[in-house]
Amino acid sequence: MSLPLSADGPAPVHGHVHDDFAGLRDEFEAQLASGAELGASLAVIVDGEPVVDLWGGWSSPDRTAEWQHDTITNVWSISKTVTSIAALVLIDRGALDPELPVAHYWPEFAAAGKQGVLVKHVLMHTSGVSGWAAPITSAEILDADAAAARLAAQPAWWPAGAASGYHLLDYGHLVGELVRRITGGSLGAFVAAEIAGPLGADFWLGLPQSEDHRVSNVVPPPPIRLDFSAMPPESPAFKTYTGPPLDAESTWTREWRAAGIGGAGGQGNARSVARLNALVTNGGELDGVRLLSPATIDRIFAEHTDNVDLVLGLPLRFGLGFAVSNPASTPYIPEGRVAFWGGWGGSIVIDDVDRGVTFAYVMNRMSPGIIGSARSDAYTRAVYAALGASAAATSIAGR
Repeated sequence: MSLPLSADGPAPVHGHVHDDFAGLRDEFEAQLASGAELGASLAVIVDGEPVVDLWGGWSSPDRTAEWQHDTITNVWSISKTVTSIAALVLIDRGALDPELPVAHYWPEFAAAGKQGVLVKHVLMHTSGVSGWAAPITSAEILDADAAAARLAAQPAWWPAGAASGYHLLDYGHLVGELVRRITGGSLGAFVAAEIAGPLGADFWLGLPQSEDHRVSNVVPPPPIRLDFSAMPPESPAFKTYTGPPLDAESTWTREWRAAGIGGAGGQGNARSVARLNALVTNGGELDGVRLLSPATIDRIFAEHTDNVDLVLGLPLRFGLGFAVSNPASTPYIPEGRVAFWGGWGGSIVIDDVDRGVTFAYVMNRMSPGIIGSARSDAYTRAVYAALGASAAATSIAGR
């Protein structure tokens, strides 16, 4: 049974929500009514079944155009989860081995002493190649082939496997070049043909111009004032944040949308992000389409890092392709087999394998910070409150 939703007023909300998740709907309406939220979408899939599909608010800052059912926006680093799923699909097929050197597939990558960097080091953000050596501009990373060649030629900034250092913008270039070497096509083409297409997910790494009319441009957050004076110029953090620096307005351009940057340039909404990520929480199969085996999903959690990330400066744990739960940095995400990641400005996707639940939140108004925001925290707590209440009710009913 679905609850009635408001369709009028200053911040219209549309979609459907199962009774158990009424609190999530209420939180969404409150965030919109307060003005904290401009336009956004929320989705929850439980055991393969969509139980929440909400969208609302405005797709334009002047509040003249509503966020529609098919509105999409730049999801920033949530793109990495789709890029990781592409790698996992190739791992599942036996075409990519995470224990082999990157140079086994991409010989040029062995340059400058990187012959010992393994595929899993890239997927776990421990490769030592977390950005481009300066000088480089944000426009130059839109040429995927040239940008990948630059990464192959430069040395690593720390020993591979020693610690994580978030691969801020180049994650998709590194994984994407592996995909290209194996399949002969781009990362975006592989996602479209082998993952998003079969699942009917409206997610794009490389958006055709014909879809531009559906895009809600992100609203930049307050300026981030990084204290570069506290970062030694040779530190991974300094090199990553300056190689290259990026502003949110870059995503408004046709060139950015077309490039399909696998680390930060995906275009989608909560529904499509949740649908793709539900592969992880639903045993690798969704609606009769199997793309992963349970054994491959287990590999996400088989090992993880556990350090203060060299780039983000936060205590993080990275498994194979995803961050995994860590109370020290994400107390609102329970421990267990839970994979997740967020996008700059506050978007988030959580793959709770133990509970069979996928939650995604995508918005246009960005908040400060890279992993989550006050809004995403509130929504996540509402999701888990609903799951807890539902579990309690089932337990009582079963007595």
